[in-house]
Amino acid sequence: MSRASHSDEKDLRKGFETPGSKPGGFDERLARELELLIDNAIDYAIFMLDEAGRITLWNKGAERIFGWSEEEIVGQPQEILFASSEVRDGIPKQKLGDAREKGKVHYRSRWRVRKDGSEFLAEITIAHIKDEAGEAMGFGHIVRDITAEEANKAAIEAREMHLQSILETVPDAMIVIDQRGIIQSFNGSAVRMFGYAMHETVGQNVAMLMPPPDSVDHDQYIRRYMETGERRIIGIGRRVIGRRKDGTSFPLELSIGEAIGGGKRVFTGFIRDLSEREAAEEKLRQLQADLLHFSRVSAMGALASTLAHELNQPLTSVTSYVQTSAALLDDFRDDTKDILREALTAAGEQALTAGRLVRRLRTFLARGEVEKTVEPIPKLIEDASVLGLAGAREKGISVRFGWNADVGSIIVDRIQIQQVLVNLMRNAVEAMADTSNGEIGITVSPRNNRVVFSISDNGPGIDAVIRKKLFSAFVSTKQSGMGLGLSICRTIIEAHGGRIWARDNPTGGTVFGFSIPRRPQEGIDD
Repeated sequence: MSRASHSDEKDLRKGFETPGSKPGGFDERLARELELLIDNAIDYAIFMLDEAGRITLWNKGAERIFGWSEEEIVGQPQEILFASSEVRDGIPKQKLGDAREKGKVHYRSRWRVRKDGSEFLAEITIAHIKDEAGEAMGFGHIVRDITAEEANKAAIEAREMHLQSILETVPDAMIVIDQRGIIQSFNGSAVRMFGYAMHETVGQNVAMLMPPPDSVDHDQYIRRYMETGERRIIGIGRRVIGRRKDGTSFPLELSIGEAIGGGKRVFTGFIRDLSEREAAEEKLRQLQADLLHFSRVSAMGALASTLAHELNQPLTSVTSYVQTSAALLDDFRDDTKDILREALTAAGEQALTAGRLVRRLRTFLARGEVEKTVEPIPKLIEDASVLGLAGAREKGISVRFGWNADVGSIIVDRIQIQQVLVNLMRNAVEAMADTSNGEIGITVSPRNNRVVFSISDNGPGIDAVIRKKLFSAFVSTKQSGMGLGLSICRTIIEAHGGRIWARDNPTGGTVFGFSIPRRPQEGIDD
């Protein structure tokens, strides 16, 4: 580091006088140490100007940043370090004037010029230096090259703006909270979803977005996780209930991620509003229930004449027994009492038979809520066969049942599964309308944790082309059929976690089969 003149050196000596030294004395070692310190600050250009703006001191950092050696630069006017446009505008003198007035000024992102003519962005501090007597000594400059720093900052800001634009347009709400549950970020989708403006949520506890009891217990959830590390929702996702600004609650799907950086822990929640989806699912369930009801009513239309015959037989018997009893009462004798009792008992049994048939029909036609219960398999098939096999005997069709005594029970919606059984049984009966010696086989067999039902016939079978789309809606092998029965059967079985199929019967005809898990949570067959 050079000294431009004897007077400059004298001024510096004043600055380095130490307590106890004689007036005018100079601590050469301390001055040398200061020079070494300044020269080794190579990331900073440190130099001094005199009152006229000429460079008097120049450190190694200034040489590295500006490219001028101290021999080349000392004595030069400060304008050599400025862009020509700023020189024309008088900026160099203006900055010195500001420093004189304020004592010290600081500037950031100002352009400065190197020896080779290239420019760089600089952070600059200018101090007006005076001695103890208040006499002006010049101007001290500290300059730092911040070109790369500003470029990185601009790149970071661009990435942040890009990321923010993405986050503002994604359909899912995104909320960031700290480990105390305080909201740090609230994106545009969250604003639209919850109805709060961003400034209303940032800095507030995230519990404001939850109804009780979650809003009361949320802080405790975080504390428990911080203490135990037990994950109940982080990285898992679940359905929860949110609360909008207007106080209304709505279902949402919440997934939470965790990040740790700079000694801080934050949690990011990605939220999807399930209101529309669940409303659509409910509407679909209602439409499905209506369709099932319509299917049952349609099936009963086809069974009307057959059921009339089935009901006519017990009702005719009741009439005969009652008329006989009335005749016996007209000529009542002690020896007719037993005959009268038997006739009335038989009439009651036939009436009960007719009543059971009507009750089963009414239950089958009823449109109720889906309710899965434990149902014994033999009873399930027995009840369904009353309707499904009505009239089969009159057509000369024999029925064969087969299952183990310990076949047990399954958890199903009884009405829906009976709908499937009745539909498949009726299809088998109708398939053998023109077949002599028709035979229907109804079997049940266990397969691991599932139960397989089979309904076979020895009718003409189903064309291979039709079989591929047999369970699609509006596909029928009947001239008057709507093609909804088997499609509804498939919907019911798949809703129970099973599957349904059709294949050729080795002895001729068709075998329809379906499988159902013994428990609802078991999966579909491979």
